[in-house]
Amino acid sequence: MQKNDTFHHALIVDDQKCIRCTHCVKVCPTEAIRIVDGNVLIREERCVDCGECVRACPRKAIGIDHDDLGLIHRYKYRVALFPSVFVGQFPERITEDKIYASLLKIGFTHAFEVEQPIGVLKDLIREEVKANKSDVPVISSFCPAIVRLMQIHYPSLTEHIAHVKAPHDLAAYYIVDRLKNKGIDPADIGLFYITPCVAKIAAVKAPVGEEKSIVSGVISPTVIYNKIMAVAEDVPPFDKTKLWKELTKEGIQWGLTHGETWWQNSRTIAVDGIHNAIKFLERLENGEIKNIDYVELRACDRSCAAGVLLEQNRFLTVERLKHRAKRYPSGDKKAMTEDPEKYVVLREKMKTDEIEPCPMLRYGPDMEKAMTRMQRARNIMCHLPGIDCGACGAPTCQALAEDMANGVAKMSDCVFIQQLWQKDNKVEPEKAFVRMEKKWGEKRFDPDCTKIGAKNENN
Repeated sequence: MQKNDTFHHALIVDDQKCIRCTHCVKVCPTEAIRIVDGNVLIREERCVDCGECVRACPRKAIGIDHDDLGLIHRYKYRVALFPSVFVGQFPERITEDKIYASLLKIGFTHAFEVEQPIGVLKDLIREEVKANKSDVPVISSFCPAIVRLMQIHYPSLTEHIAHVKAPHDLAAYYIVDRLKNKGIDPADIGLFYITPCVAKIAAVKAPVGEEKSIVSGVISPTVIYNKIMAVAEDVPPFDKTKLWKELTKEGIQWGLTHGETWWQNSRTIAVDGIHNAIKFLERLENGEIKNIDYVELRACDRSCAAGVLLEQNRFLTVERLKHRAKRYPSGDKKAMTEDPEKYVVLREKMKTDEIEPCPMLRYGPDMEKAMTRMQRARNIMCHLPGIDCGACGAPTCQALAEDMANGVAKMSDCVFIQQLWQKDNKVEPEKAFVRMEKKWGEKRFDPDCTKIGAKNENN
């Protein structure tokens, strides 16, 4: 299998909506965002598509690069692949019957919950954990933002990532195989994943550990949610249990925190929230974590229930899914109804190649130059105030010092340094103001009563 060495980023900044408020700059866990010449710049080599910037933006200026729903009509057979957390978005009156029926009503020919044949992943993970002879635990590959985070910031840990694909790939292979057995040409099948998060879009567009994803496209859950709500009350009732016949309680809860760990007999730990994950990975890399066999790491608080593309309350979503799971059997008590030979083939398709590290080199690949630049950054920090206000367009004073050492920022970007220079008559106030306008945009400092909190807000 040829591996994909590129990484697709799914975040798009709308400069017309952006007000350069620095909310995104400050919350980015990898310090990937800067304000440059009046615009937000996302540095691709640092970004992990976690979506924290999307949550933080008060103007919804950071959008998502997803496929248009109209794309499905290019295919004769149109399969909606969706995670169980999507079902948890709906109020109780919109039953799973209605959700499945509504997906067929709005244009799909098949609807399939991606966690249905989850037993394949359970077995593969168990086998990897059992075979692991390292002192470092096997690390979940479920969350693509975490995988990308490890590739660029914790490259020494990438060899410990589980070699299994995501549930949406599992479901895609499974449903294609079922349709092929009915005489359907795979070229006529379109597989569309209704994704809960930004990172999964990136994972489909440029998957790690394989050349290309089997999934045809990714669609925003908001678009599908609104269309389902528009027709769900009127869809005719009929028995659709065959559409989720392989679903188990483990599958329903797989996308939640502890979804991968609660059923294991080995020593496990589950960590959610990307900042918590970063702290854990730092300790793991330093050899401070002992006696753990498997680690489940998720970028979002409450895991996929809090996917940045989902709009409903994450706590209610978790509660709905746990309540729903009580009505389904355990996977250990329910074998797949398909031919066992197909199960074996599916297992083979769910294995990935080695995940290669892609370290983010703060000061460049040349070691000698990097050491010189690092020392320069440390010297620069002696002069910066250490207030971390973000008014320079970088998230912290250290980040600004790093940018200066790399030649992509200036000391004059710091507003406090400019004040000192004006005090010492080293720079004219007019020149200092011109610099500020270049950084933040023309008329950025003019009075504006429509901004958030002002008297004419949103007018």
